[in-house]
Amino acid sequence: MENSDTLTMEQQFRLQVLRQQIENLTLEEAQDYLFEALKQLMIKDNWVRQIFKACYLPEFTATG
Repeated sequence: MENSDTLTMEQQFRLQVLRQQIENLTLEEAQDYLFEALKQLMIKDNWVRQIFKACYLPEFTATG
């Protein structure tokens, strides 16, 4: 299994494309972009947490 702290080649490419796209943003546009990116990461964290609970916690709550 691949390390979780490394990027795949495809992810590295996508990151480079994003870097080129954001180079010409104004400060306000960059701040808005960063805010939305962080919001999406938080939503993803919540989704993963909910899926994890749904998959692994029912067996523990059924006995208690």
